[in-house]
Amino acid sequence: MFRRLASMPIVLFCVVSITFFLIRLSPGGPFDSERKIPPAIEKQLLAKYKLDGPLVTQYTGYLSDLLHGDLRLSTKYRNRSVNEILAQTLPVTLTLGASAFLLALMIGLWIGSFAAARPGTMAEGFSLMLTLLAISLPSFVLGPLLILIFSIKLAWLPVGGWGTPEQLLLPSITLALPFAAVIARLLHDSLRETLSEDFIRTARAKGLRETRIIYGHALRVAILPVVSYLGPLAANLLTGSIVVETIFHIPGAGGFFVNSILNRDGFLLGGVVIVYCLLLMIFNLLVDLSYSFLDRRIRQ
Repeated sequence: MFRRLASMPIVLFCVVSITFFLIRLSPGGPFDSERKIPPAIEKQLLAKYKLDGPLVTQYTGYLSDLLHGDLRLSTKYRNRSVNEILAQTLPVTLTLGASAFLLALMIGLWIGSFAAARPGTMAEGFSLMLTLLAISLPSFVLGPLLILIFSIKLAWLPVGGWGTPEQLLLPSITLALPFAAVIARLLHDSLRETLSEDFIRTARAKGLRETRIIYGHALRVAILPVVSYLGPLAANLLTGSIVVETIFHIPGAGGFFVNSILNRDGFLLGGVVIVYCLLLMIFNLLVDLSYSFLDRRIRQ
């Protein structure tokens, strides 16, 4: 636990450093365009955005600003700071990701336990077939398909946008379904194995109901592989939301992340990477902490 906490600043420092030097050493610059900028104006722009001077000086200055919570100005969106852009867009991405996270967890746990409790039946085979279909469909196919069915054909839900629960539903489903299928398969395999353990046979010998055996005894042990997957799940939801935000015209951080690469907006790109890195480290830390509550044999 303490080793994990101590390593987080080191990991963040490495991510910041690698991101900075990759951006600064890559070909091209933020002010490169078809129209040539006069040298005097370009010099003023470089000074304004603190891109003048030796590379080491730029690096130390950037680290100093980060320690004060300043992610600097965007070179594409003039007179807008990276802090301002992320403050406006990141809550949208986090809302979408949290909704998809809860949806994937609920659907995956239900299907996985439902299938594992019915071994060798048509219900198990049908459930596993549905999970395979959900895993095979990428979000850029699933999203337009859901729009076609529920927005255009049935006219039940809006095509896109942001601001209402109805507009959140289709993007959350699109983002959640493939990961729900992975959770369902992980839980199914783990629960089938757990149900053959000695303590489960003992519980059955005592005459306990099957539902109590599954949900009261076996599930607490069988869910550990799912908990291990929650950290990568959070990472996949953050990166996967970029495609979903584009499909449903959601004003989240994903679009700015893509545009920052295309526009060579180094500070905006670095700010998004730093925030994403922080979130992923926090998610993984929470996953590690949850292990000790689910299985007391595990110590942090």
